[in-house]
Amino acid sequence: MTASTASVRPRVAWLAVIVFTLLACGLAWLVCLPLWLGEGLGEPIAGMLLPVMMFTPALAALVVTLTMRVPSRGARMRFLGLWPLRPVKRVVWLMAAGWLVPPVLVALSILLAAALGFVQLDFAFSGFERELVKALPPGTPLPPVGIVVAAQVAAIPLGALFNSILAFGEELGWRGWLVPALRPMGVWPALILSGVIWGVWHSPIVLLGYNFGRTDVTGVLFMIGGCIAWGVLLGWLRLRSASLWPAVLAHGSLNAAGGLIVLFAASQPDLALAGPLGIAAWIVVAVIVLVLVLSGQLRRQPELAEPKGAPTAS
Repeated sequence: MTASTASVRPRVAWLAVIVFTLLACGLAWLVCLPLWLGEGLGEPIAGMLLPVMMFTPALAALVVTLTMRVPSRGARMRFLGLWPLRPVKRVVWLMAAGWLVPPVLVALSILLAAALGFVQLDFAFSGFERELVKALPPGTPLPPVGIVVAAQVAAIPLGALFNSILAFGEELGWRGWLVPALRPMGVWPALILSGVIWGVWHSPIVLLGYNFGRTDVTGVLFMIGGCIAWGVLLGWLRLRSASLWPAVLAHGSLNAAGGLIVLFAASQPDLALAGPLGIAAWIVVAVIVLVLVLSGQLRRQPELAEPKGAPTAS
C-alpha cells in the first residue's frame, strides 16, 4: 500500500498538549499564590479562590483551541463534547449514571475502608456531632444530629447539580480537551496520562494540606492515584457518550458526596486511606473498571471529531 492510498490516522499534537498542561498548572499556581503568600487554606479568600482555580483548565483549553487550532474550526464543539448530544439515549442514561452513581461508589468505599480497618464507623454520628459543635458558636442550638445527617445525605443529588457548574471548568479541560487530544495514543494511555496531569494540577492546594492533610509530596502522589482512578471512570463516560456532560455531572456528584466519610467516621479519618480519593476508593473504582473491561465497554466508543489541526500520519 502506497502513502497515497494508506489510511490517515491522527497523531497526538504534543506541542498543544504541553502548552495546555503548562497553562492549566501555571494558572492554578497563580490563582493560589495569595494562599501561599498568606495563611494558606486559612486565608479568608480561600473559599473564593478555589472555585476560580477550577476554571483554569477550561481557560487553558480555550487558549490552545483558539491559538493553536487544535482542534480546527468546525470540529470544536464535537471534539470538546459540548454538542451535539448524540446518540441521545446513550447520552441521557450516562448523564443519569454520572449524577447518581458516584455517591454510591463513595458509600461503598467507606464500607470497604471500615472493613479494612482504615476507619471506625459511628452510626450514632457522635464524631460528626463533636465536629459540628466545634464549628458553631457556643450555645448554638442544634437539631438532633440524625436529622442533620439525613438532610445532608438527601441534599447530595441537588448538591451534585450545583457542584457541576464548578466541575464544568475542570471537565472542559480534562475530559473535554485533553482526553480527546491524547486519544490517538490509545484509550488506556489517554485515560492514565490525563489522570496524572489532573492530579499534578491539584498540587498548589494539596501541598497546603487540602484533601489529605499532607503538605509534602505524598499528598500529591495520593491525589494522582485518586485522579487516575476516578479519571478512568470519568473518561469512560466521556468516550462512551461522545459527550462532556456525563463527566461533568459525575465530577459534580463526586464533589457533593466527598464529605460522606466525615458524617460516619467515629473520629477524624485518614483521608488518604478512607476518603473519596483514597486507597479504599481506588479499590472500589478498580472493581467497576474491571467490569467495564470484561464487558468490552472500554473498547466500544462512538467516534469523536478528529483534531483537524493535529498532525496526521500515513
